[in-house]
Amino acid sequence: MDYSIPANTEEMLALKNSAVNEEVIATAIAGVVQMARQQGQSIEDLSESILHDDRVFDPERRKWLSQMIIQAWNILPLQKDDSV
Repeated sequence: MDYSIPANTEEMLALKNSAVNEEVIATAIAGVVQMARQQGQSIEDLSESILHDDRVFDPERRKWLSQMIIQAWNILPLQKDDSV
């Protein structure tokens, strides 16, 4: 199934209704990157917020997720309205 990259929080939350698989995870990561760019965040800001101790993930999983976010940031093209 093809998922479009979430453009807002509502679309991101709608992914919760999907079965978790690699495609859903990749779509969510792409959505996080696009929303962060739209909000003017840098990759450093986004990585810092992911690495912050949030009691949801252990440090190893947060580091892995941060690395995935950085890869997505570098791969995804900028959208027309992205200012970063």
